[in-house]
Amino acid sequence: MSESIVTLMIGISTFLGAIGLLALIWAVRTGQFDDHSKFIDAVRHDNEEDLQDAAQMAEKKAAHKEKIRQERLEKEKNYRPAD
Repeated sequence: MSESIVTLMIGISTFLGAIGLLALIWAVRTGQFDDHSKFIDAVRHDNEEDLQDAAQMAEKKAAHKEKIRQERLEKEKNYRPAD
């Protein structure tokens, strides 16, 4: 292959890649990949058991965070700097 053909192929492939990247950025910015009804449909099809499990997991997470906060406060209260 001649050098001019290789240069032309590299140029064209770079141009097409840039067009693809710009199209992807445009699609993301304009919300082409957003699914606004995803969460609404998910709630509609959840049964009561799944919702209770999710609520229990949220309560456990909140209790764990509170426990960690209490432990940190206890450590800070008992803290004595080195002499």
